[in-house]
Amino acid sequence: MCNQSVGLIQRAVEEVGISTVSITLIEDITRRVKPPRALLVPYGFGHPLGEPNNPELQHAIIAEALALLTDETSPPILKNKK
Repeated sequence: MCNQSVGLIQRAVEEVGISTVSITLIEDITRRVKPPRALLVPYGFGHPLGEPNNPELQHAIIAEALALLTDETSPPILKNKK
């Protein structure tokens, strides 16, 4: 899905009181759109959760993204994957 569209949808969903977080691949578009919370990952298109057949890495990425929901920083929050 388009990073720009997802960010815009996130902002609309947050306006009605539902917290959101996304995993993004393209930093410059994400910075322009300013979604409430996004985790920037260093992987290519089609692989936002990293390499195939690596459930440990994939679970870690999902956990890191979900942890942004408890981050007390004011949105927009853009964090790089550790």
